[in-house]
Order: sequence, then structure tokens, then C-alpha cells
Amino acid sequence: MSDEPVPAPTPFAPAPAGAVVLYRGATVIDGTGAPGRPGTTVVVDGERIVEVAADAEVDPADYAGAELVDLAGAFLIPGLIDSHQHLATPPNRPVAEAVLRRDLFGGVTTARDMADDLRQVGDLARAARVGEIAAPDLYYAALMAGPTFFDDPRTWQVSQGAVPGRNPWMQAVDEGTDLPLAVAMARGTSATAVKIYADLPADRVAAIAAEAHRQGLLVWAHATVFPARPGEVVAAGADSVSHVTLLVHEATEGPLVRYRTKPPLDEARFAGGDDPAIEALFGAMRERGTILDATASMWGRIAAAGGDAEDARQRALAQDTVSAALTAQAHRAGVEISTGTDSDPDLTLDWPPLHDELVYLHERCGMTPLQVLRSATLIGARSLGGADERGTVEEGKLADLVVLDADPAADLAAALRSVRTVVKRGCRHNRSDFERSGATSGRAGTADTATAIAGTVEAPKTEDPKTEDPK
Repeated sequence: MSDEPVPAPTPFAPAPAGAVVLYRGATVIDGTGAPGRPGTTVVVDGERIVEVAADAEVDPADYAGAELVDLAGAFLIPGLIDSHQHLATPPNRPVAEAVLRRDLFGGVTTARDMADDLRQVGDLARAARVGEIAAPDLYYAALMAGPTFFDDPRTWQVSQGAVPGRNPWMQAVDEGTDLPLAVAMARGTSATAVKIYADLPADRVAAIAAEAHRQGLLVWAHATVFPARPGEVVAAGADSVSHVTLLVHEATEGPLVRYRTKPPLDEARFAGGDDPAIEALFGAMRERGTILDATASMWGRIAAAGGDAEDARQRALAQDTVSAALTAQAHRAGVEISTGTDSDPDLTLDWPPLHDELVYLHERCGMTPLQVLRSATLIGARSLGGADERGTVEEGKLADLVVLDADPAADLAAALRSVRTVVKRGCRHNRSDFERSGATSGRAGTADTATAIAGTVEAPKTEDPKTEDPK
């Protein structure tokens, strides 16, 4: 009898090299923004795309023993990327796995976790990567903020068993911090990036960004860090900035003090999408290549959630108006926009919240469906530093693909709900299998599962929009 430990099962592992599949006859929308290419074959060997060409140019005989998948009449797009999720605030492994499974079967093959309890997120990333769980690949950030931020209750939720601000995934930074050591500790979590969050002046933001880049990490930041303004965050070298409505603070005349003491929103000033201070900021972002993680539909979702506080709902609606206007202005200015949701886990939803973000960008922000898909694929891949591996349908990239039964260029919303098959690293996941498992509301699945498992640890709640921006 062997003494070797039995490994965990990997039913969702990447396809092995030598397992060749020809996806034939689809209209391929490659994620670059180019029009669809009808009658196209995508050849996948293991987890990689090895050929993309017109059907007439690909002879199946050249791939002896390959599996042929007929996609005539279907549309093939790259796997979608959610560039703003939170999977462990507070940690709840069953909820996180259920959310990730739902997202994968809805077309999301990659996600960016924007700081959580990385002890759990790191293991989720490992389990997703090797195929223990059905989930998108995960990239994640370790957070840094000023010491005054750490009275926020979320910092305790993600630091159970440790001290908030004094652990590698969530560090308080001040003028006495050894930044090379702090960044090295963040890097030791296997994070892709440092997330610069709140209560830091501009010079400290710049110092953190410079050291993170020196050590090979990306820099993801709140669009306003308080007291650091958006223009200062961009000038510091942030690779991406989150939450479009935080950009209004570029035009704030008085001093910015703390994350918790934001100046009131002047909706009338920004609702037209033509404020000159914001236009200058967008010019700087375009020149530097700073990606806007807009989370544009977030405030509409908060307003729709209702509740007893009518004044809070009205504030959320005002934020939603500004969100649409500023995101449209950013798009017109040539700023690259990724598609993040910042949506709290909700297992009553049949489809990923990312679908709503994509439709919002099209219907409210003036982006064409092909531009939206480019944001959700190529730009999403750039936002997490993975564009060499994913984000487009081209030779050499990972075989992260979504088969749709409807044309997204004609009706984006309908097409996103027509997912037939999701391919992640060459491993196929059929939407029908998800539905037969009962994992949709109205069946003994998502709704019941939410009730059963969400109570183990209370799911995070969105803060009052009067004082807080979601994570």
C-alpha cells in the first residue's frame, strides 16, 4: 500500500496537452473590438488555442483524432472578466464557491478580487486553477491604507485571528513604514497587486506605487484615496483606479481629509458629462494608460435594492446618474474601461452580475456591444496583468471561450443570457449541466442553497451610500 497522500479530486482541471478540439462554424468575436468573423474554426490543444482561421482553411484531417464541435449559427467570444469582486469579506467558503460556480457557468472565466481575507482567497485561487472547484481563475490584491482607516469593521472581518493593519494582506502604512518590507510581505501572499485604499496622502501613495512596481506588483487603487485626489493617484502610477463616482473629488475645492468624511456630491455639476476638471483628468489617464474600473452599474443596483430609507435610495439614484455620465465621458475621452461589479454575493441570481454591468455600459454609457465586449475581455485582461495569456481569441492564448446562441452585436442583453457552453483552459462547462443541477432560482438550487449556506457567516452588506463607497 502506498504511503502517498490521496490528492483532492480535480474534476474541472484544464484539458491535457494532446486533447485537440476543433470548434467549427462559429462567428468569432475575438475581443479586440473587431467585427465578428463568420464561418471560423478555433483549434484548441489542451488549454491553449493553436489556430484561428476560416473553416475552409482548416482541414480536420490535419488534426487526426481531434474532436469536432459544430458551432454553426453560434457566436464565440473570449471568456468574460469581472475586474472587481470581493469573495471573502467576511470569509464564507460555501458562499464563495457557489458564487464562483454560478459566474463560471454564466461565462466569467477570470475575476479580480480587490482585497479580502487572502488566506481564503488564495486557496480559492489555487482550487480554481487546478480544477478542484468550478470557478474562474482569480487574481487578487493585498490592501494598504492609512492607520486611521482601520476602525472600519470590514478590516476586522478579513483579519480574524490577526490584527487589522498588521498582517500581510491588509497593512496600515504611515511615514515610519518600511515600504520594501511591507510590499515584500504583500507579495508573499501571491497577490498580483497592491490595492491602495484610503487615508493616505499623495506622497505616500506615490511611494507605495513606486515600490510595488519595483518589486513586480501592479498597483490598483481607489480613484480617490483621501486626501490624495484622483489626479495625484493617476500621477503616482496606479495601473487602474476603481469607482467612477469617486472621480468627482478631482474637482473638490476644499481639502479632502478622510475616506469617511467625503464632501457631498454636486450632481448637477457632473450629470452633463462635460466638467472640464474631469475632462483634464481623463486626458491624463488616457496618456498614461490608466484603466478605469468603473463599477458603473453599482449605484443603480443599490437603489433598486430598496429598503426603508428613502433618502438613501435618492442618494444612490443621484450617484447612478453621475456614474453613467462620467463613464460615458471617460469612454468619449478614450479612457480604457474594464468591467467590474463590486457586487455582494447573491445566490438568488441565476446569472453573473457582470452581465448587468455590460448591459449598463451599452445602454447608459454609449458603448457599442463590441466595445463593451472588448472592455469585458481584452481590457479586463490588461487590468490584471494577464493580457499575454487571455482576453482575446487568438493563437497562443488560453482557451477561455464562451459559446452564445444569439448575436451580442445585435442584442447584447439577450445574447448574454444565451450561453450554451463555457470553455475555461480547454475544459468545457455546458450551461445545461448547471441548469439540470438545480442551480437556478425556482428550483432546489440557488435560492435554497443561499438560504442553507449564507447563514453560516453573514454575507457582507453594502454600506450606507451617504458615507461609504462599496469596496
